[in-house]
Amino acid sequence: MKTDSPAEHLSGSVERVTFHSEETGFCVLRVKVKGHSDQVTVIGSAASITPGEYIECIGAWTNDRTHGMQFKANHLKVVPPTTLEGIEKYLGSGMVKGIGPHFAKVLVKAFKENVFTVIENEPDSLLKLPGIGKKRVAKITSAWDEQKMIREIMVFLQSYGVGTGRAVRIYKTYGDEAILKVTENPYRLALDIHGIGFKTADQIAGKLGIAPDSPIRAQAGVRHVLQEISSDGHCAAPWDTLVKESVKLLEIPEAILEQAILDEIEQENLIQENIDGLPCLFLTPLQRAEVGTAAGIRRILDGFPPWGTMDIDKAIPWVAGKTGLTLSPSQQKAVRLTLTSKVVVITGGPGVGKTTLVNSILLIIQAKQLRVTLCAPTGRAAKRLSESTGFEAKTIHRLLEFDPQSFGFKRGKDNPLETDLLVIDESSMVDIALMNKLLAAVPTAAALMIVGDVDQLPSVGPGAVLADIINSGAVPTVRLTEIFRQAATSRIIVNAHRINKGEMPLKAEGTELSDFYFIPANTPEDIYAKIVQVVTERIPKRFGLHPVKDVQILTPMNRGGLGARSLNAELQKILNDKGEPKITRFGTTFAPGDKVIQTVNDYDKEVFNGDIGQIETVDIEEGMLTVDYDGRSVEYEFGELDEVQLAYATSIHKSQGSEYPAVVIPLAMQHYTLLERNLIYTAVTRGKKLVTIIGQPKALAIAVKNLKSNRRLTKLAVRIAGEEL
Repeated sequence: MKTDSPAEHLSGSVERVTFHSEETGFCVLRVKVKGHSDQVTVIGSAASITPGEYIECIGAWTNDRTHGMQFKANHLKVVPPTTLEGIEKYLGSGMVKGIGPHFAKVLVKAFKENVFTVIENEPDSLLKLPGIGKKRVAKITSAWDEQKMIREIMVFLQSYGVGTGRAVRIYKTYGDEAILKVTENPYRLALDIHGIGFKTADQIAGKLGIAPDSPIRAQAGVRHVLQEISSDGHCAAPWDTLVKESVKLLEIPEAILEQAILDEIEQENLIQENIDGLPCLFLTPLQRAEVGTAAGIRRILDGFPPWGTMDIDKAIPWVAGKTGLTLSPSQQKAVRLTLTSKVVVITGGPGVGKTTLVNSILLIIQAKQLRVTLCAPTGRAAKRLSESTGFEAKTIHRLLEFDPQSFGFKRGKDNPLETDLLVIDESSMVDIALMNKLLAAVPTAAALMIVGDVDQLPSVGPGAVLADIINSGAVPTVRLTEIFRQAATSRIIVNAHRINKGEMPLKAEGTELSDFYFIPANTPEDIYAKIVQVVTERIPKRFGLHPVKDVQILTPMNRGGLGARSLNAELQKILNDKGEPKITRFGTTFAPGDKVIQTVNDYDKEVFNGDIGQIETVDIEEGMLTVDYDGRSVEYEFGELDEVQLAYATSIHKSQGSEYPAVVIPLAMQHYTLLERNLIYTAVTRGKKLVTIIGQPKALAIAVKNLKSNRRLTKLAVRIAGEEL
């Protein structure tokens, strides 16, 4: 227990950082202190701390029941190390990119106590050392300057009681003006920095003396609430809802928020429009994207297809002869509609012959010597489209030639695509902003084929584009429902269609291997135990599938015991405990062999939200980690690791557009608010060879029966129909 004593001073060099939270600054350190034969445990708070640094503390000794004597520091000051041993430890900790343990030794041996001065003032002297060339010197000096600036930002944020894990991102976004910009308007952090939310920015604003009812806070708060609503997929929110939610968040009077909304409208950050007679508010970019998408559809719809009139009665038997596949009556009807329309939607679930239909249409159009272009929202979907059609398919971003410098697309209205027919596959995944950009690049004379499964979950980003295009009634639409004989042997396909109709999936019977199983479990603990057994033992043994590469757990939620985060932490221990070296950043430990998912679009790296890869290397010396995405190596600096998460388990939302050899789906009553038909349908249709649902039978029944009516709030269908442009 605590021993009452006056404040004491303690100083020494940090030997090991046992724990350090980048969010709160809380740290547990092992420190070498003069006069103590053993290392001392110090508990305190520091913006950033590295082995080898020297600390000066004021605090008191406490006797912890579990950990014994500890020094609890109320004030902890970090001083750059002065001893050679300390300097080497400090430089070798991976803090400065380009200097790891090996080069730290080389530098200290050459320059002794002057090494910091040399790096800062005479970097060319480093060139005399073995193994250090111009490239490495440039890397070391820029990392040194960056580190100094980042440390300043960290100390600044820490002094306002804010975690410092995002300091690297803040520095990369604002550069040397970081502190000035944050002081001017801390709310810009929430808009500009991935991972910093409104609450964190609000905390800084409060410490900087910005009043709770100030206009700057009210406006930032209103916009934040609308952004939160749009992150749930809505393009707009009713005015009343926005005011109510803002009052709840900001705890300031309605009148101030009404005024903030008017100010935001005047500054053109928000746009007010009626939806079904109700006053609603859009974030300006989303309203413009809706208007642009509707105008694009109507523009392309106008006129005749580029292939003119065609003898369809001849084309259908001709293509059947080419492919060796006879088209069913519903597919023939679809060919007719497509060849007589300039824009067409083809929708339907798995096994209904969408691929056969698209291939047949492409062959007919290609025979007319016309240019055909294929695209899909993700790399995986584009790859599948290429494999199934034999045509080259690109991601939408690559097709539009994304330019990381301008953060825009080179293709657009003034530089359209050179094509006669554009085919968009997996279109249920395309959000309103991307669809607007894509349509702007389609030439007016070209035709457009939009292919997708409207019963799947809508896009991760705002909008319900595919559903809205269909519901507008203005675009010819083919809905394929007939399951083909070959597909009918797959329990996955049969059960996906049953779920889609609100019927319970059929259970596997007999001893023969099936491709669909439901394993009942009574409690979350029971579900968890069965997941581990199925993933690590039963699937590898019975189906010969690899537990990491081939099996994907898809869970309804991120949080909770059966959420992606918790399952990932446990499965990492079971499936990759021996992976070395390990690196911990942003609360997650990564090691070679770990399965990871990209969580944001990174256009520089050309990896996108939902891409899954496996860690190849962790280089402590260089401060770099590489991930293999389908045979392509992508490098991450340690400070960028908030872009990736472990992916032994992922949310069902993140799995859209991907297919996995085997899918395992936990379903529990604790997921109650999320249990709905299109969620479970999307999860089941991700499995190619095997789908296993492990859960409470009641949870499955609720999910299958629950067709939620809470459609996303959008105005796109009305705009396309031309009822109100």
